[in-house]
Amino acid sequence: MVSEPLLTFPTDYPIKVIGRPCEGFRARVHAIVLRHVPALEAERVSERLSGNGNFLSISYTILAESREQVEALAAELKTCEGVMMLL
Repeated sequence: MVSEPLLTFPTDYPIKVIGRPCEGFRARVHAIVLRHVPALEAERVSERLSGNGNFLSISYTILAESREQVEALAAELKTCEGVMMLL
């Protein structure tokens, strides 16, 4: 029996990056996302600071072209300085 793929590409794919709001965090994360999704539109990005200001979450909704693209993006974000969690 052949299983159906979970996602059909291209598809909108949400990614949330959480880290401490420190110098350069935004720029590092955004540079990585743009390497993997060069046509990212500004309205597909949002930010939210935690209530006490200790954490910054940056949410992206990317147009994912393949599973490999999403996996490569997630792998690079995990190694980015300051990234604590990916959702």
